This record gives sequence, C-alpha cells and structure tokens, in this order.
Amino acid sequence: MSFSNSSTEMPVESSKSAVSWGPILAGAFAAVGITLILVTLGSGVGLTMVSPWSGQSSSAATVGFTAAIWFVVVQWLSSALGGYLTGRLRTKWAAVHTDEVFFRDTAHGVIMWAVATLFVAGFLASSLSSLAGAGAGAVGRVATTAGIAGSVAASNAGGADTNATTSYFTDALLRPGADKQRPAGDDAAATGEVSRILLNGAVQGQLPEDDKSYLATLVASKTGLSPDEAKARVDAVLKKIEDAKAAAKAAADEARKVAATTALIGSLSLLIGAFIAAAAAAFGGSQRDEEEDLLVVRR
Repeated sequence: MSFSNSSTEMPVESSKSAVSWGPILAGAFAAVGITLILVTLGSGVGLTMVSPWSGQSSSAATVGFTAAIWFVVVQWLSSALGGYLTGRLRTKWAAVHTDEVFFRDTAHGVIMWAVATLFVAGFLASSLSSLAGAGAGAVGRVATTAGIAGSVAASNAGGADTNATTSYFTDALLRPGADKQRPAGDDAAATGEVSRILLNGAVQGQLPEDDKSYLATLVASKTGLSPDEAKARVDAVLKKIEDAKAAAKAAADEARKVAATTALIGSLSLLIGAFIAAAAAAFGGSQRDEEEDLLVVRR
C-alpha cells in the first residue's frame, strides 16, 4: 500500500481579496461626475420647456416624458464610462482562469454602479419626486378647486372659512342682472346658505332637485331675476362646477400616468445601467489585459 503526499495536492488559497476597491471607487466617482454634468444640462434644457406665459409652455406629459428619456441617457452614459474605467484601471490578476477574470470584471462593474447609484440617490430622488409630485399636486387641486367638499374637512380641522372654496360660484349665483339692482336684504346670510348648499351637493356628488329649486328661488330673490332666469343661472353655474371638476380630474389622471411611466422607465433604466456597467467593465478589463500581454511579447 502506498500513500501519496497530500501536502503537495492541497490547493493554495490566496489571501488577497478579489475585489479591487481602488478602480471601483475611481469608476464610481467618474460616473457620479458625468451624471451631475448631464443632469445639470438636462435641467437647463428642461427649463426652456416651461414658461409662465400661457400657451408657451410644453404640456406636463411632454416634460415628464422628456425627463424620463434624459434620465435613461444619463444612466447609460455614466454606467458605461464608470464601468469601462473600473475594468481598465484594475491590476492584472495572475494565475486566474479567463472565465474567472470575466466574472470579476462584471462583478466590479456592478459594484461600481451600485456605489455610484448610492452617491447620486439623493439628487436623483429629488428630481424624480418633483415629477411624481405633479400627480399628487393635481389630485390636491381637484379637492381645492373643484372638489368643494375638501373645505369641510379643512374647516373642521383648522377653523377655515367654509365659504372660501365656493366664493366664486356663490358670487356668480347672487350677481344681479345687467339691468337690475340688487334687492336689499341680508346678503351675508344668503351667501352662507348658498355656500352650504353647494358644499352639500359636492359631498353627495350631485345637487338634489329640491335644493336646486330652493337655490333658484333664493337667487331670484337676491338678484331681481325672474324665476326662469334664476333657474337658468343655477344650471349654468352648476355646469361650470362640473366642468371644473372634470378638467381637474383629467389633469390629475394625466399627471398620474406621467408619474407612473417615469417611475417604470427609471426602474428599467437602472437595471439596464447595471448591465451596461458590467459589460463595460469586462470590455475595459479585457483591453487592459491585452495591452499588457502585448507589452510582454514585445519585451
């Protein structure tokens, strides 16, 4: 019976880590730098699409879609640059199989991408939050502008004036006719009563017919209009309220779609950015090894 020398067959495990943090951090800093440059450039271009003048500003959908596309471009370019530098700057791994070298390079690219993403997470989160906040702002405008019932909760919580939201429509109802004088009477009481009727209609989703009839009678007595004219005015003002609610809901839905699309595109872009960083690191690493092999051959 013969015994082999097991000490000569025991593989030697290297004590050196396979992770090279120097190239990873260098690539991450480069990716962060190019990200800040491109985001600043995109912000400047985006400001040209917004104008305080009516009719001269791009729609929210256009601005949101353009911002999402630009975010994709920024993510891909910064990932490619950072990944390539990470692979190109690392030292050559001696006595390592080619497949293992490829795996380490791709892993370094993904780690670089993760580090760079963490660095710019706060800045990008602020930009994306402003886009997603458009949806929440539009929903809030529904409650403030057309969803009149929101003022009821506000008045209960903070003692706000319940007439504030309905003041325009109340004034429109109690406005005297063009050739008539406002009859004398307690206008403050009438204004409050009209506001409460409108608030109740907003809570219920529609104005009951008996409230409409009473509102027409009240408008006729306070404006000097005939009953038919008062009823027509009530119908016209209620139509304006419904139109305002529909427009606000449409704007909120459009903003919601833009925010959802932006979030989905952003998530997909981050995943593709990680892949690009890994591929660029593998490409840069292979070029670095090829250059060193050429130098060895020339010597």
